[in-house]
Amino acid sequence: MTPAAFVAAWTTLAAPSLVPEIRLHLATELTPLWQATEEVLASRGVPPPYWAFAWPGSQALARHVLDGRLDVRGRRVLDFAAGSGLAAIACAMRGAVAEAAEIDAFARAAIAANAAANGVALAIPEADVVGEEGGWDIVLAGDVFYERPMTARILPWLRRLARRLPVLIADPGRAFLPREGLETLASYPVPTSLELEDRTERPVTIARLLP
Repeated sequence: MTPAAFVAAWTTLAAPSLVPEIRLHLATELTPLWQATEEVLASRGVPPPYWAFAWPGSQALARHVLDGRLDVRGRRVLDFAAGSGLAAIACAMRGAVAEAAEIDAFARAAIAANAAANGVALAIPEADVVGEEGGWDIVLAGDVFYERPMTARILPWLRRLARRLPVLIADPGRAFLPREGLETLASYPVPTSLELEDRTERPVTIARLLP
């Protein structure tokens, strides 16, 4: 099954709680999708379906952009580790030249489907953008500090980017969020599913990463 066919078969168009303006291909139930992906994983090496959920960080970033609290019009904006592409879609809706970066082919298929469902155009690079300069004006990163290896790889690169452009981090309290070098900009309470989180709501902080 192709990534696009898998996304279509195992998700339903729905609006995230905090961002009702945007529709995404989302998993209606976590367990069946995860089990299906494990079956594919055994034969094809498919990553877990992180793209099938509107994670709290992405919801907060999208809300922040749609409410006009971050001016993205005419700017080149990177939604890094974009998952469903939610933040990138919000940026495109507000007039940005938006790019959604994901190394997972299934995520890229989901992002393309989500962009089409909302009538926006996104750049979706196939290459890993970590370490690149990219020519972006703004970088957004939601829910990216959940594992030590991931943090060790991306944080130096994000801090380098932060020397010349705004890098906004949206985090709901993940374990490896850096404790220093963050300038808090806003906070959003985001409804969450007990299938994914250990509570029904998470406060998400949006902060500018300092060099």
